[in-house]
Amino acid sequence: MSRQETDSSRRQFLGQAAAAGLLIAPGVMLYKVAQARTPEMPASAINRWGMLIDTNKCATGCSDCVSACQTENGWGGKNSNEKHSAITQKAQWIRKVKLTDKLSGYVQSLPLMCQHCESPPCVDVCPTGASMKRADGLVLVDKHICIGCRYCMMACPYKARSFVHETLTGQKPYAPRGKGTVEACTMCVQRVDTGRTPACVEACSGEGHKAMYFGDLKDPASEISKRLKKYGGSEIRSDLDLNTGVRYQGL
Repeated sequence: MSRQETDSSRRQFLGQAAAAGLLIAPGVMLYKVAQARTPEMPASAINRWGMLIDTNKCATGCSDCVSACQTENGWGGKNSNEKHSAITQKAQWIRKVKLTDKLSGYVQSLPLMCQHCESPPCVDVCPTGASMKRADGLVLVDKHICIGCRYCMMACPYKARSFVHETLTGQKPYAPRGKGTVEACTMCVQRVDTGRTPACVEACSGEGHKAMYFGDLKDPASEISKRLKKYGGSEIRSDLDLNTGVRYQGL
């Protein structure tokens, strides 16, 4: 059977599974996920959602943004029941990294996650279309058609994607996960689609750090746009010309 015929057969099977409400990933039922979603407006190119991170306000040793993401999306944390045969198999939708200037010794701490590129390399290499970019700029993974090839993980220059090696239980209905699929920061799409702020940004603000800002990069009146205009912002690996949706100040 040719690759084209194989892909066609797979799509046909997935369509039949969706219609029947079948289990297509451990713990994930399509109809349950659909019923759990809050009514939302279709993604629109009128917006481009983005995030701005002020590294001067990001405290070394603080991981509130990571904890908030874990709690919101159910991928880890103190109360997680996930089991891994190796520490390297643990998911990392967002992680704190430390940068040290070798000349001065100056240390910076910053959160790193999917950068939601305008031209995402992960989407370019995905053979099934599971890695996709919405009209509003959010880069996501459709777990129902992800075949776990991990090409996207190799293509991502930020090492922002994780692979699920083990069977999972106790998932969030709005953030389905499944063994054998790839996952990454969704910028809390379930919140964004209902007019809310990503969990990491909310947690950072709640603790008084205010190192993270979220908003519409296309709206000149949004706080994130105003701050970028006044203080500027940098892309990590700007040499790749990806036009990332996540920008940093103080780098």
